[in-house]
Amino acid sequence: MSAARVILGVSGASGAALSLAVAGNLSGLGVEIDLVVSPAANLTLAQECGADALDDLCNLATRHHATGDVGASIASGSVPVAGMIVAPCSMRTLAAISLGLDDNLLTRAASVQLKERRPLILLTREAPLTLAHLRNMTSATEMGAVIMPPVPAFYLKPQNLNDVIDQIAARAVDSLRLSSPTAARWNAGA
Repeated sequence: MSAARVILGVSGASGAALSLAVAGNLSGLGVEIDLVVSPAANLTLAQECGADALDDLCNLATRHHATGDVGASIASGSVPVAGMIVAPCSMRTLAAISLGLDDNLLTRAASVQLKERRPLILLTREAPLTLAHLRNMTSATEMGAVIMPPVPAFYLKPQNLNDVIDQIAARAVDSLRLSSPTAARWNAGA
């Protein structure tokens, strides 16, 4: 049996470290990763995670697709994948997904997940939110996407930013239901 295959989209919102944590989590599960990184995400990765961050991300991926390659395999519903995570998901990317604007490979691959009824997890990253953002989140949710803003699980008492990032990434990957959950859980009196 072949390994599960997941698309990881990275858009230009702040929170680039989430993409590295999601990729690391998927890689640790033996999942094949199809990576799509927007031009704005290239800048954010370098600014927030260092000059080698894109290389580190690509090294975790099985395949790296250019955003302009709308003819890539993952642009078709006939290619079996287990789902897609966009981490982080900018408001521009959310808007394009919610309106069905398949103008690049990242948004096209997301639309394919929706039309094929596969999981699409969007780690939407913005604050505060405008009414347009909220409406786009509602629209994407109504189509089947899961909106998962990267909100810390304060009840776990994270010790540092890496604890927060790792927990959010694990929750996103757990949402794909590829294996037993790996994210730490609330344990109030078990």
